Amino acid sequence: MTMKNPTYEFSRAITRRPSASITEGLRATDIGTPDLDQMLRDHAHYVATLKSTGAEVIELDPLADYPDGVFVEDTALCLPQGAVLMRPGAPSRMGETVEMAPVLRACYDDMREISKGHADGGDILVTPREIFVGRSDRTDAMGIAELRAIVDPWGHKLTEVVTPNGVLHFKSDCSLLDGETILSTKRLEDSGCFDGYNVLNTAAGEDAAANTIRFNELVLMPAGFPKTATMLQENGYKVVEINNSECAKLDGGMSCLSLRF
Repeated sequence: MTMKNPTYEFSRAITRRPSASITEGLRATDIGTPDLDQMLRDHAHYVATLKSTGAEVIELDPLADYPDGVFVEDTALCLPQGAVLMRPGAPSRMGETVEMAPVLRACYDDMREISKGHADGGDILVTPREIFVGRSDRTDAMGIAELRAIVDPWGHKLTEVVTPNGVLHFKSDCSLLDGETILSTKRLEDSGCFDGYNVLNTAAGEDAAANTIRFNELVLMPAGFPKTATMLQENGYKVVEINNSECAKLDGGMSCLSLRF
C-alpha cells in the first residue's frame, strides 16, 4: 500500500450500520436516548461523504448483540504495514473485535492483536512522525506496551500521553488535520503533548468539535460548531459538517464511525 500521506489519504474505509440496540449503548453521562432513525440518516450522510472522495467503503451489517458496534474505530488500528486488533476496555465491547477480525484479514496480509492489556482505537492518533496513545479508562499500560512491541518493528515511534480527566478517549479532544497540523482543545494542548506541531484550537465552548477526521481532501466535523468550522475554512480546509447529535449521546464522534486505510 503506497500513499503520499498515509496518515490522512485513504483508499478504503470500514463502517458498520447502527443497530436498533444502539439505545442500550454505553454513555458516560445520560443526555438522552439516541434516535435510531436520525442516526441512520446521519450515518448514511457520513458514508456518502467518505465515498465522495473516491474511496471504497466496506459497509458492514448491524450487530444487535453489540449496541456500540457502530463505533468500529475502537476495534482496530490500521497502518500501511498491517492491522492491529484492539482489546476494548469496556467488557461489553470485547466481542466486537471477533466480528471485525475476518473483515481485516481479507484486507491485510499481516494482522496482529492486543491479547493481555486493553486498548481502544479512539485513544490512538497517528501522525507522520509518531503514534500517540492516550492512557485512559479504556486503554491501560499493558495494552500500550503490547502495541509498542507491535508497531516498533514496523518503524513507528509510539508516544504515550495522558488523556485529560473526564475525557473518554484521547481523540475526543484532538484530531489530525494534515501532516503537521493538529486540531485540539486548549486543555489538551496545554499539556504540551503536541509541542513541535502546528496546533489549531477549537473555539471556546466548542470542545466537542475536536473529534473530526481528515479523509483525503475533506475534513468531516460534527455540525453545530460554527466558530470552529469557520476557523478551519479560513485555514484552507474543505469542511463537511455532519449531524452528530445521536452519536454524541453515546460519547461518539466522527473518527469513531470508521476504520480508514
